[in-house]
Amino acid sequence: MREPEAVESSTADREIVVSRVIDAPPELVFEAFTEVRHLSRWWGPEGFSTTTRSFDFRVGGEWVFTMRGPDGTVHPEWITWTAIIPSERIEMLHGERRDDPDMFESALTFTPEGAATRIELRTVFPTAELRDQALERSHAAEGGRQTLAKLAGYVETTIRSEPR
Repeated sequence: MREPEAVESSTADREIVVSRVIDAPPELVFEAFTEVRHLSRWWGPEGFSTTTRSFDFRVGGEWVFTMRGPDGTVHPEWITWTAIIPSERIEMLHGERRDDPDMFESALTFTPEGAATRIELRTVFPTAELRDQALERSHAAEGGRQTLAKLAGYVETTIRSEPR
């Protein structure tokens, strides 16, 4: 019997994928993305803070915000939501601004694992060169892991303790 061949994604050379298991159901993990009061408290790598200018969580809506790094550098950010399946998937375009020629696509999936949730963040850049720049200059993979770690801590301690 022949072994099935591995299928490689056609975007593999342009992707960054990070994931984490969070000790909370998908509904709570998803909630952390749907309300600005949550996002501003955990979004971004360690040492970064987030300030929201506008937030409209719906397909076609936008999140305009800045992130301030530990060195004081301010990074303008823009996201528009392209698909939302509650408690399952969020798709978005992300750049520095609405007309950013280097914007990239991201998809978040929320998969139940028993009483926990596996969250996966898959980012696809327009070119392999832009992906490589994000990895080298911005340490995007590590930043993604730190962001998901902050999300896990926030959901497991703050959202879980809120009255429902």
